[in-house]
This record gives sequence, C-alpha cells and structure tokens, in this order.
Amino acid sequence: MEERPCAVLLKFPGTNCDEETARALEEVGFVTEVIPISALKATSLVGVSLVVLPGGFSYGDYVQSGRLAKLVTEQKIGDTLKEFRDNGGYLLGICNGFQILTQLGLLPEGSLVENASGRYQCHWVKLDKQCATSPFLTHLPDQFEFPIAHAEGRLVTATPEEAKAYRESGAAALTYTDEVNGSFEQIAGLQDESGRVFGLMPHPERFMNAADHYDPDWQSGVDGETSRGSGYYLFRSLFESVTSSN
Repeated sequence: MEERPCAVLLKFPGTNCDEETARALEEVGFVTEVIPISALKATSLVGVSLVVLPGGFSYGDYVQSGRLAKLVTEQKIGDTLKEFRDNGGYLLGICNGFQILTQLGLLPEGSLVENASGRYQCHWVKLDKQCATSPFLTHLPDQFEFPIAHAEGRLVTATPEEAKAYRESGAAALTYTDEVNGSFEQIAGLQDESGRVFGLMPHPERFMNAADHYDPDWQSGVDGETSRGSGYYLFRSLFESVTSSN
C-alpha cells in the first residue's frame, strides 16, 4: 500500500485553526501531526512533505502579527524551514501563518498590516486565481470564494510598483476580485519563486463542503462534484503536487 505523505502543523500560543486544518489535510489524503512550538526540533521535519502554519493569533499579535512566532521559530530551529524548502518540501501559511511566513522571509518581501478599514473583518470574499500553474491552485477555477477573518491582512510592499511586479510575475498567485482590506494590487496570497511556499489570508479550511457556504443552494460544479467546497480543491491540488514530486 502506498505510504501517505506527512504534513506537520506548527502550533503557537494563540493558534486556533490547527484542528480544522488538520482535518482538511486528512480529507484529501495527508497524515497529519500537530507540533507545539515548544516541542519543535529540526529533526521534527525528517520524513515530512508539508509544513503548515495555520491561522489564529500567535502570541496574541501583541507586538506585530507573526513577529514573535518568527523569533521563536528561528530560536528553535534556525534556518531549518528554508532548508526544508530547498530540499523539495512544501510550506503553506494561512492567515496568521501567512503573516509568519512573510516575517520569516520565506515569501516575497512584504508586510501584512492593519486593514484599511481599521477594524477586524470577517466575511466571504471573491478571489481570482492569477497563477494557473501554482501547485496550490491547480484544481480551483479562475474565480471562487473563501471566508476571511483578520485585522491585519493588508499586504503592503516597499512601493506600489513592487506589488504590481508581483502580480505580473505570478508571485501574487491569488488576488481579491474587489477591494477588501486595502492590500496593494488587491493581493490575497503570495508564492515564492519555487512555487512550493504559499501564503494566503483567506481560510480554505473553512470551506471544505458546499454546506459550509452561506448560500444553501451553492454548488461547486468542479470536476462534476456538487458537495465539495473550494477549500477542498486547494488542499487536493496541494496533495497531488506533493505526491507527484515525491
């Protein structure tokens, strides 16, 4: 029997989306393990195909979203995550996890700061797939929906031109269809040059099934399925990318 790939989810104080993200990963075929940051060692990633940084509010976002998580991660395992990527591993950061990945320098340079509205936003958003070849997005249609839930999700870069370059190059693999939080170029998700590191502010793990959608009559229409939500297709895309590269 073919061995299933392993995904490790890193849990910081304040992480609160690890269980539903683990369930989503297991639904598409991964074996998962949630590792508290206090127990994390460089050897924890041996034999692992995917590292996920789930959503939440690591360390209460008391300093800056993701900043303390970044410092503790580096103190625990140094450059191990970069080495993991360079050796063919995949990394996914969702919401707070996206913030942490940017802090760690694993994604194109940028910062996730307070929403232009000045408030926490929790609602559904329409999204546009900008990079059809992204390993995380292959099974998703050109436009779909995910829910967001963040106060510091506005992606800014050193200059507006830099964000525009990300969009043109495919680094901005995912964008909001409409203005949502003031992000430059309406960027909702970034990927690195390898394509194996991806961060996004919306929550795919919260839309695994059609019944999760706010419209009781919603149907996906993807691959003839009607019961699956868009999040399922993101995790399925990732699973197939990981297994095909092993």
